[in-house]
Amino acid sequence: EIFQDFKYWEDASDQFRHGEGSLLPLWRFSTDRTKRKQVTALGWNPRYPDLFAAAYGSYDFLRQGAGAVCLFSLKNTAHPEYLFATESGALCLDFHPQHASLLAVGCYDGTVMVYDVRNKGNKPIYSSSIKTGKHTDPVWQVHWQEEDLAKELNFYSVSSDGRVANWIMSKNELKMEPVMQLRLVAAARDDPEEAALSGLAGGCCFDFNRAAEHLFVVGTEEGKVHKCSKAYSGQYLETYEGHHMAVHALRWNPFHERVFLSCSADWTVKLWDHNLKYPVMSFDLGNAVGDVAWSPYSATVFAAATSDGKVHVYDLAENKHEPLCEQKVVKRARLTHAQFNDRDPILTVGDDRGGVNALKLSPNLRRTHAPPEEERGEGWDPRAFQREKLEKLLQAADTKPVSAT
Repeated sequence: EIFQDFKYWEDASDQFRHGEGSLLPLWRFSTDRTKRKQVTALGWNPRYPDLFAAAYGSYDFLRQGAGAVCLFSLKNTAHPEYLFATESGALCLDFHPQHASLLAVGCYDGTVMVYDVRNKGNKPIYSSSIKTGKHTDPVWQVHWQEEDLAKELNFYSVSSDGRVANWIMSKNELKMEPVMQLRLVAAARDDPEEAALSGLAGGCCFDFNRAAEHLFVVGTEEGKVHKCSKAYSGQYLETYEGHHMAVHALRWNPFHERVFLSCSADWTVKLWDHNLKYPVMSFDLGNAVGDVAWSPYSATVFAAATSDGKVHVYDLAENKHEPLCEQKVVKRARLTHAQFNDRDPILTVGDDRGGVNALKLSPNLRRTHAPPEEERGEGWDPRAFQREKLEKLLQAADTKPVSAT
């Protein structure tokens, strides 16, 4: 019955509610083995659009234990397809975009691993160790990269130990190559010698630019966002002072190469043009924001998940100030992560009670604003249209440097 809702249900009231939308709860995915754990990451599989992975661990450093990674399918919502137990809490994961069975995972104890999900065994095919080199603190995010010159598969990681590392899958082991150290940025009034000794900033999250793969942004525990390049490992290209608490997620826009979003424990989501030092837009959501995600179908739609159990969906082409939908989707739980499905109008959200809820977006939340076919003209490009739509918003925004709130 719910499968029929997923396929055919549309909220008819959307026709009469311009500028508003809703989320239909479809399924809740959980297992007995992960009930007492928190959902620490979500990732859809690039080849099988009905398959997603969820990582389980704990954000409470006093309550650490074993973790798990589960793979769930929309075709079988009762049980996970696979469950991999991890010795330490799993905190992040990423499917390889081309080799869809390879899943990189980062853990609380600083280990990174690679699973081949076709192998039914519980063991990773690669794992970092003291011998290969490893992070000394929790790994908060992992991200696959293009193959290197030697055609070796590799991914990046960021950790509370203040390091960004590159992991290369050589024949029989992972090789760790340091990429950069996240130095604390001293205030202008500080003694420069003292600043040099002030140590490293804990890295919380990062994301790589889709148009220029060497460019990436990193968020830190003290709220800074740094623009970095793989080519210049010793320095930041820019530091954006947008947040005053830990940055939980950074996401480049899938259509516009200059734009990214950040979200933070300081209750805000901010939209940036990486050429400008200050945010173009800022949204106060009234609670800590665990995650933010761009939609795959519109350059101006994003969703944010907050610690009061709410999902906030914005369409900046409709309303630059208020969400089209602000909906409580879990009771007595904090939302930790959110991710759009690339094919279907579905948003998955994870919480701190071990559950993942799948929600269907109503029609108003998935408008692309594309003109009717007869008005498109020859050579109309949907991606260029989406980019232009966001570019107009950037031009219209007041982007004079003002101190970030």
